[in-house]
Amino acid sequence: MLKDRIGKELLFFDGGMGTLLQEKGLKPGELPELWNIERPEAICQIHRDYLEAGSDLILANTFGANRCKFHSQNVSLEEVIQTALENARRAVRQVGGKKRYIGMDLGPTGRLLKPLGDLEFEEACQVFGEAAKLGEKAGADFIHIETMSDTYEVKAAVLGAKEHTQLPIFVTVVFDERGKMLTGGTVEAVTALLEGLRVDAIGMNCGLGPEQMIGLVKEFRKYCSLPLIVKPNAGLPKQKSGRVYYDVEPDVFAERMEEIIDLGASAVGGCCGTTPEHIQRMIALCEKKAILLPEEKTITVVSSYSQAVEFSDVPLIIGERINPTGKKRLKEALRSHDLEYILREGIVQEEKGAHILDVNTGLPDINEKEVMTEVIKELQSVTSIPLQIDTVDIPTMERAMRFYNGKPMINSVNGKKESMDAVFPLIQKYGGVVVALTLDENGIPDTAEGRADIAGKIICEAGKYGILPKDIVVDVLAMTVSSDPESAKTTLKALRLVRERFGVRTILGVSNISFGLPNRPQLNAVFYTMALQQGLSAGIINPSSDAMMQSYDSYRALMNQDENFETYICRYGQQDSDVIRHSAENVSVNLKNAIEKGLKQEAAQATKALLSRGEDALSVIHTYLIPALDEVGKGFESGTVFLPQLLMSAETAKIAFEILKEAMQKNGSSQEEREKIILATVKGDIHDIGKNIVKVLLENYGFEVLDLGKDVSPDRIVETALKENIRLVGLSALMTTTVASMEETIRLLRKNKPDCRVMVGGAVLNQEYADLIGADFYGKDAMQSVYYAKELLKK
Repeated sequence: MLKDRIGKELLFFDGGMGTLLQEKGLKPGELPELWNIERPEAICQIHRDYLEAGSDLILANTFGANRCKFHSQNVSLEEVIQTALENARRAVRQVGGKKRYIGMDLGPTGRLLKPLGDLEFEEACQVFGEAAKLGEKAGADFIHIETMSDTYEVKAAVLGAKEHTQLPIFVTVVFDERGKMLTGGTVEAVTALLEGLRVDAIGMNCGLGPEQMIGLVKEFRKYCSLPLIVKPNAGLPKQKSGRVYYDVEPDVFAERMEEIIDLGASAVGGCCGTTPEHIQRMIALCEKKAILLPEEKTITVVSSYSQAVEFSDVPLIIGERINPTGKKRLKEALRSHDLEYILREGIVQEEKGAHILDVNTGLPDINEKEVMTEVIKELQSVTSIPLQIDTVDIPTMERAMRFYNGKPMINSVNGKKESMDAVFPLIQKYGGVVVALTLDENGIPDTAEGRADIAGKIICEAGKYGILPKDIVVDVLAMTVSSDPESAKTTLKALRLVRERFGVRTILGVSNISFGLPNRPQLNAVFYTMALQQGLSAGIINPSSDAMMQSYDSYRALMNQDENFETYICRYGQQDSDVIRHSAENVSVNLKNAIEKGLKQEAAQATKALLSRGEDALSVIHTYLIPALDEVGKGFESGTVFLPQLLMSAETAKIAFEILKEAMQKNGSSQEEREKIILATVKGDIHDIGKNIVKVLLENYGFEVLDLGKDVSPDRIVETALKENIRLVGLSALMTTTVASMEETIRLLRKNKPDCRVMVGGAVLNQEYADLIGADFYGKDAMQSVYYAKELLKK
């Protein structure tokens, strides 16, 4: 079986499909998957060529075979997938020889998931699940999810495949040259997510050539416990005499792949631009090589969509403020659906130093499941740090885990059988780091030894579900000293015992220790320091508390965890801590800050307040809106702000702009004439993620966007440009097979409207390629396109 071989021996994938189909006559606009039916021999021949080159694993021609792309075709999705698998099987029979495996290839839908786009998460799960099920029915040996640029879509694809098939699941994602996915995910973050979802092998494909992937292979090897797949492009796309080609020749490709195997890859192949010759040379050079076997990493890590937080000897802060216990204002916000208050609490805690946010929405008179899910989705749109799902309600826990974008912390499980029976299957399915409370059917032991015994029982039971100790963080429970004077001593001893016996990380709700006593911050801070000395890995605390943060900062400084005392000096050397640390209740969020943080209600209120003060609407746009968007754009360019935050800021600015627009219409003041820009995904390409992102940002900078959609013919683009007297056209392409349409569009614009400039973007493009096809500007990301439009059109 393939599961018994992957990661234990070197296996070879096939290479590119689209570029070879182009050579065989695939025209711009044609769906490659239709060739399974219309030209099956051409598909079989490509499969045979790769098999004869030595490939162990070949992918059926099903990359775009999903209902999002085939909803308007005259052929059923089932027929397309069934024929694709038949073509691959026929090729395997014709070549014969060693055992081969055929993968059901699943590419992205071409749409962004909500809240960034319009595709519902559950719908995405169904889209992928339907295609995977048809692939299994047609005889696929494994599911191969590839070319993914968004962790949320990755999760939907994996869940869809797991819930509809019994096949092994391999996943490869796309990174840019900075080592980030489109939505900001890093190697460590995507590894945490996919290992939690229990896929069978992970890695990367497309986007980069083998040389550019070498550093990322090292990152995977550092964090990943699973077999590693690496499938680079044959370098970067270029053009000569009207034809697309890639700049890494087969021999050079083989040499680089040998180095990648030496670094830890155990399943290798090629993506765009690679040919049977590339694969043949790679196999000839590498087939006798031994591989580095996957090594089980013991890192305890949680993740969001963009970043991973690792438990280490440096303690973590888990922000406690989004928990209604003892918080009247938060209870009101949960009951009245005041999400802005909750989001502001999250933002403030992150700014104050929280590494993870605890999220608890448990009130008796609300629908906890619905509110928890909504709060998690909204929080993940304004903050990039991981969340701790804090609930005792199992249906709420499952729904939150399903919709969470990353690998969350789960608070909690305890030593009662019913608790472990309910929680562990969810950790097994969705992944997560679970908080283990040291209590069971007999209550909370009075002794440290008793609590450590329960921790051991939970760890042992978790192992039956394949949950390793690295994914368990033990809470030995801080009970108030006012009712048990020995409680603090017992808790501190239990912290040490658990760490020594089991080697797991620990967590405490620190403020529980002081209930019922005066001057609680003083007691909490001292107890927190004592717990840190006993090896506490993470404290659930209020990061806006001066006393707690002073304890934390002082501990790190004294334990040589604050290099050159940078944090300590920064916080306490020049400024008074009372000025630095202010509570969420007292934070004044002006319009610029509201836009930067993505707080829609705050932005609306601030806009109305500025207008009521007599501010001119146009002045508000130029003084507040545009500078705020510029600031977020700079953060996006530098890698400190990620795509979800960028788009949320843009949506927030849009709300403010609509209020200003309405005010201008009421008082009869003239609005600035808005320059029109055409955006279109070129003929034959049905991916519009990049185009839609650029559209949102351009509109917020005051441009009127004529969005012609996707799969747009050159003639229609030129016709619209002439009719509307357009000075700038933006063209997008994701697939190598459609760049010819982009070049044709540019040629026609040059001929018919020479004063019109053209900016281009998309995963298959680079500056050299853009120059070769005659574009005026290459937008490496959405913000660069906006800056070019502003400069060109003097906005």
